[in-house]
Amino acid sequence: MSPIERRVAPIRGLRGRVTSSFALAAFAGAFTLALVTYASTRAYLLDQGTDTAARQAYNNAQLVRTILATDPESVGDLMTNIRTERGGFAVLHLEASDTFYAQEPLRFTQSNLPRELLDTVLSGATARQRFTFEEAPYEVVGVAIAAPRAQYFEAIPLASVRSTLATIATTLSFGVLFITVAAGILGFTMSRGVLGPLRRIASAVGEIASGGLDARLGDERDPDLAGLAASFNDMVDAVRSRIEREVRFASDVSHELRSPVTALVAAVEVLEARRDEFSERNRQALDILGRQVRRFDRTVRDLLELSRLDAGEPVEPRADRVETLRLGELVRRIAGARGFATVPVETTATDDLVGVDRARIERILVNLLENARDHAGGATVVRVADDAHWLRLEVEDAGAGVAASERERIFDRFARGTASRNSVGSGLGLAIVSQHARALGGDARVETAPGGGARFVVRLARTAMAPADREQVG
Repeated sequence: MSPIERRVAPIRGLRGRVTSSFALAAFAGAFTLALVTYASTRAYLLDQGTDTAARQAYNNAQLVRTILATDPESVGDLMTNIRTERGGFAVLHLEASDTFYAQEPLRFTQSNLPRELLDTVLSGATARQRFTFEEAPYEVVGVAIAAPRAQYFEAIPLASVRSTLATIATTLSFGVLFITVAAGILGFTMSRGVLGPLRRIASAVGEIASGGLDARLGDERDPDLAGLAASFNDMVDAVRSRIEREVRFASDVSHELRSPVTALVAAVEVLEARRDEFSERNRQALDILGRQVRRFDRTVRDLLELSRLDAGEPVEPRADRVETLRLGELVRRIAGARGFATVPVETTATDDLVGVDRARIERILVNLLENARDHAGGATVVRVADDAHWLRLEVEDAGAGVAASERERIFDRFARGTASRNSVGSGLGLAIVSQHARALGGDARVETAPGGGARFVVRLARTAMAPADREQVG
C-alpha cells in the first residue's frame, strides 16, 4: 500500500464512517437549533421593531388629528416637520379636498404606497403591510382618522432589522460550521480509542494469515472486549492445533508410505529388467504398473516435501544456505543436470549476481520444467529477467495454455488445468513452486506466452536474498 493510500485508508474506512457520523449528527443538531433560533429571533425583532414604530405612527396620527381640529391651515407645515422613524416617510390624505401631503414629496408620495393598503385605508379601515422601496424593506401603517375625515400613512424602515438578522444568520452559520468541524475532530480522536481493539485484532489476523500462528491478543481491561479477546485466542489455538494435526498426519502418512512405495519401485525395476521373459500382454501390464508406481512414488515424495514446508523444515540438510552466484548460470547447470539441456536459457537481467537459496531455486525450476514436459510437451524457453525490486524466473511452453478462470486455482494442491486432466504428474508440483516462491519473499503466477502457450513466472524478492559478494561467484 502506498503512503497516500495509507493516509486515505482511515478516512475511507470504519474510522472515517465514525467521524462522519459524529460530524453529521452534530451538523443536524446545530443546524436545527440555528434554524429555530433564527426564526424565533427574526419574528421577535420584526414584531418588536414594527410594534414600537407603529405606536409612534399612531401617536403621530393622533397629533395630526389634533392639529387638523385646531389649525387645519398649518397641515402643510405639520407634515414637513412631523417626526418619524429615521429613514421613514409620512403621507396625509384629506378627504374634504382629496389632497395628499407628503413629508418628502421629492422622494416618497402616495404613489409609492402598496395599492392594496392604500385602497383599504382610504375606505376607512386601519391596516399594516410590508413592502419594498428603493430596494429596502419597509412596513407601512395606515390610520383612518374619523373626524375630520383623513388618512395618515407612515412608512417604517426595516433595514436595521434586516442588518441585524444578517449578522445573526452569519454568526449562526459559523457556529454550525464550527460545531460540525469540532464534532468531526472529536469523533476522529475518540474513534482511535474505540477502534483500537479492532486494529489489534486486524493485526493479529494479518499475522495469522501470513503463517504466524503464535499471534495472540493481549488482555483487555474492558469486560466486553475481554470476552472477545479470549474467544479469539481460543479460536487461534484450535486452528493451530488442527493445522498441526493435519500437517503431522500428512507427514506421518507420507513417511509410512515411503517404505512400501520404495519397495514397489524396486520390485518394478526388477521386473522391468526381465521384461523380455514376459508375453506382450504382460509387458503392457508391466508398463502400466511401472508408470503408476512411479507416479505414486512422485506423489509421496511431493507430499513429504509439502509437509516439511508446512512444518517450516528445510527441504534437505543444507537447503537454507544462501549462496552468492549468477542466477542465469545456475539455471543452465540445473537444466543440464536434470535432463533439460535442450531447453534454451535466456538471461535478460542487467545484473543477476545475487545471493540465492540454491536448493529452492533448483526445486522451482525442475518442477516448472517437469510440469511443461508432462502437460505441454516440453518447455520452449527458460528466461531470467529482473527489475528494481524483483528477479523473475520464466518458463514458457507451446501447449494449450491455462484458462484465465484457472490461473489462481492451478497452484492449489492436486489442482489440474482443463488441458491436463489426463496427463501424468502428482498435481502437487505447482503447489510446491508456490510454497518455495513465498519462502523466498516472492510469488508465482501463470500468464499467456506470446506463442499462445503458458508462461509460468516466479518472482523472487531481491530484499529477501543475501547481498551479492562479487568475489564469490558460484
